[in-house]
Amino acid sequence: MPDLGPALLALARNAIAARFGRPPSPVAACPELNRPGASFVTLTQDGELRGCIGSLESWRPLRQDVQENALAAAFSDPRFEPLKAEELAITRVEVSLLTPAEPVMFSDQADALAQLRPEIDGIVLTAGHRRATFLPQVWEQLPDPADFMARLKQKAGLPADYWGPDLRIERYRVRKWKEN
Repeated sequence: MPDLGPALLALARNAIAARFGRPPSPVAACPELNRPGASFVTLTQDGELRGCIGSLESWRPLRQDVQENALAAAFSDPRFEPLKAEELAITRVEVSLLTPAEPVMFSDQADALAQLRPEIDGIVLTAGHRRATFLPQVWEQLPDPADFMARLKQKAGLPADYWGPDLRIERYRVRKWKEN
């Protein structure tokens, strides 16, 4: 059976390249691509983030999820200008395939922080109508659980020290592949 990673990377890059009229690279046939899947596509240039968009739940075929998230990361991430054709050659693609999120049960903030597994867990934080996630890769920049959680709260539009009865935490893991 072909390795899923190269197929996911090719799908993501092909989706972006097609917008610039570039021909697609071959994509190996993998049955997993037709099953529902949740993915994030991260774009970097010289090691710096250039776009990152994804899905937290599996609701469409993985093939389509990766293609749509690649396009969104390249052209619709509100933190960045749309990718230009001349940037494509210096842009590296990473695809993360998410496991279903599981709730983290905790009694207070200290208990929640103690349960986080740096470099293993991706975290979804929800409070009321606000929601944000950090992939496990974010632990590389934010290795301290308290700092990680504070920044995730800010990403969700909450104060860094927010703690309320509506706060929920879920965790997931990823399999990831990155272009050289």
